[in-house]
Amino acid sequence: MDIRPIHTKADYKAALKMVSALVDADPKRGTPDGDRLEVLGALLLAYEAKHYPIELPDPIEAIKFRMEQQGLSAKDLQPMIGGLNRVYEVLNRKRPLSLAMVRRLNSSLGISADCLIREAALA
Repeated sequence: MDIRPIHTKADYKAALKMVSALVDADPKRGTPDGDRLEVLGALLLAYEAKHYPIELPDPIEAIKFRMEQQGLSAKDLQPMIGGLNRVYEVLNRKRPLSLAMVRRLNSSLGISADCLIREAALA
């Protein structure tokens, strides 16, 4: 298995080509090609995390996205945020999320606590 660390953009592109070919071949796990795919995948993830980091989304946008995904209304957020008035204040960026709200949103909607504790963009 001739696999090297990914240091440059050229290394990255070459690794992407190898992974693409391996994915097309669909090797079984535990085979030499399956192992090669697994190792290259890990190397690519590490390189991308360092060179192409993805920022966490704005917490209010994350809540709205999850509401859209699950077909939820503002009323559905009441157990997590409080009264309907408070839900609209949070969604309209008039009130910040409290720690209790963050915990309940994380638990109920599965939104990352790291995302929810970020500063929300101003309206």
